Amino acid sequence: MVVIMGEIKIELPKRAFNEVYIPYLYNQSRYLVFWGGAGSGKSDFVTERYIIKILESHLCNILVVRAVGDTNRHSTFSVFKQIISRWGLDQYFKFNETDLRITCVNRNIILFRGLDDVEKLKSITFPKGELTDIWVEEATEVQEKDLDQLNLRLRGGKMPKQIVISFNPINVNHWLKRRFFDDRPTNCTVLHTTYHDNRFLEAEYIAELEKYKTIDPYYHTVYALGQWGVCGNTVFNANAIAYRIDTIKNKTPLKRGYFVYTDTGASLTDINFVDNESGAIVIYEQPKKGYPYVIGGDTAGEGSDKFAGQVLDNTTGKQVAVLHHQYDEDMYAKQVYCLGMHYNTALIAIEANFSTFPIKTLERLTYPNQYVREGEDEYTHKPKQSFGFKTTQVTRPVIIAGLIQVVRDSIDLINDAKTLDEMLTFVRNEKGRAEAQAGAHDDLVISLAIAHYIRPQQTYVAVKSVEDRVLWHKSQWDDYRRGNAAERAYMKKIWGEPIDHRYAERRE
Repeated sequence: MVVIMGEIKIELPKRAFNEVYIPYLYNQSRYLVFWGGAGSGKSDFVTERYIIKILESHLCNILVVRAVGDTNRHSTFSVFKQIISRWGLDQYFKFNETDLRITCVNRNIILFRGLDDVEKLKSITFPKGELTDIWVEEATEVQEKDLDQLNLRLRGGKMPKQIVISFNPINVNHWLKRRFFDDRPTNCTVLHTTYHDNRFLEAEYIAELEKYKTIDPYYHTVYALGQWGVCGNTVFNANAIAYRIDTIKNKTPLKRGYFVYTDTGASLTDINFVDNESGAIVIYEQPKKGYPYVIGGDTAGEGSDKFAGQVLDNTTGKQVAVLHHQYDEDMYAKQVYCLGMHYNTALIAIEANFSTFPIKTLERLTYPNQYVREGEDEYTHKPKQSFGFKTTQVTRPVIIAGLIQVVRDSIDLINDAKTLDEMLTFVRNEKGRAEAQAGAHDDLVISLAIAHYIRPQQTYVAVKSVEDRVLWHKSQWDDYRRGNAAERAYMKKIWGEPIDHRYAERRE
């Protein structure tokens, strides 16, 4: 495709668009509505469409709005920058990061603002001409009265005017459904798309969305296929949870207490469990020699006021211990360290979203078995590996969906009544997002979901007892700690299952 800007011809990359959107490149309806599921490419196409329009038009000034202005910085503004760069058009645009403004060499402008201060939008002016286009992104977060104000703002003048609206559907009672679907206005064009329409989508993301078909059909329908949903849905099977709570109500844990230790600064030694009725750690099953265990951890952050840790027997997925307390970060990390060592050097994955301090503390104490996640370096864009679990828009629904399957198929694996109680208050909000109800918490749910998710990075079968394992030297342990998950598995294959590093250090 060739774009003409004055006397300049600009050639865009071949097959730059998803085919389903091409008929809408030059649509001039008063309202142009793009709605549908996650990964459908709606936002990318709207951006691509505006880039072409602002280059080709003699006069085109665009206002991009979201409910909260600063959310544009890491969403719409960033998407414009990415696509302009990917298409090799940087020479034609100037970016003002402070004012969130993009200026084309032909003096057309794109402004990014929020509806959290609608009055300021009334005073917006442009050096060249008038406002011609408004894009309302994530429109389900916007109130109808705000759209009415934008509509009034986009009247008069000599140029054609258009409002583009994009969103993923949520509550079937939302005003967007009534206004643009039940009573569709004249001069309104609507397009529904899903991830099936996006040929640029990564295979890994498609596979994750496809999983929901069997493990959470509701979420697949709303989140992946972009259909109108309903609010107030309990995420987990309430009947099954209630039955399990009733089954274990008279069951007492084996132990309750906490760990004491000697902190040398470089490691924790002389670790012992102390029984205490008010202790933060509940043990339902003691570790078995040679058996693999995993621990999922959730730090106190958004939606949570306590630290949590869930321990699973990885041969069965059975919940064998729970940590739950309002610790300081360093105390939490050290209790998790001791818990991991107690359960045969369990694989530990602590959520890294709000603070990496516990993860770094485990690393400083040379805990030998932290979960390794794959990611991308922000500067070099090369693959990199990091300790800890990162909750994102992609991984969060995946771990929740996995836990939904556990509750549905094997709820007898869950032994902790507090965890089950928390599941009963874990619901879908009006946007279809799974979260704790107002006033409730999700730390036990999220940590258990993480624990189940990381299980494939740990062996599923019982291994030889300590007495039958291989003694590794310090250099082997150093290589093991520096290695990624695949390298560690290979080391065990060629060198044999090692003696726990505490025993190795004593014997050396």
